[in-house]
Amino acid sequence: MSEPLEWVSVSAAQTAELGTALAQLLHPGDLVIVRGELGTGKTTLTRSIGRALGISEQITSPTFALAQRYDGPVPLLHIDAYRLHGADDEEMGLLLDGAADALTVVEWPERLEADLGRPRVGVELRHGGGDRRLVALAAEDPATQERLAEIVADLRARHIHAEP
Repeated sequence: MSEPLEWVSVSAAQTAELGTALAQLLHPGDLVIVRGELGTGKTTLTRSIGRALGISEQITSPTFALAQRYDGPVPLLHIDAYRLHGADDEEMGLLLDGAADALTVVEWPERLEADLGRPRVGVELRHGGGDRRLVALAAEDPATQERLAEIVADLRARHIHAEP
């Protein structure tokens, strides 16, 4: 991954705006990994990506189901690995079933202790006090990283008075 781009979200609505913008550069077969402590907005981000992909079904955290697939113009596979402590090849196969034609978002990827492949985008969310979230975005692909920089610049311009 390249050097992360940082941005400060001051509300769940702004985190959702980021998800909407990210959805515009993602495609079926892409992988997005989302790291962050409990309550930092991982599912909020994923939900907004899904809405922007045209998914009308309510997107919830699949913490107990582990994975949930949502069908839409671009299908979304949402994996929440919070309850896992490692996954063998068979479990990974079950979790990633249907990922080939879907955009896959994995929350808590470090809990899988498995190679998920190269993510198109990596997102890290950290508590910043109150509703504030410190967001770091990174990609290996230079064109994707450039597009992420444009997204961050656009968000900053729209919310110029919100950041410290």
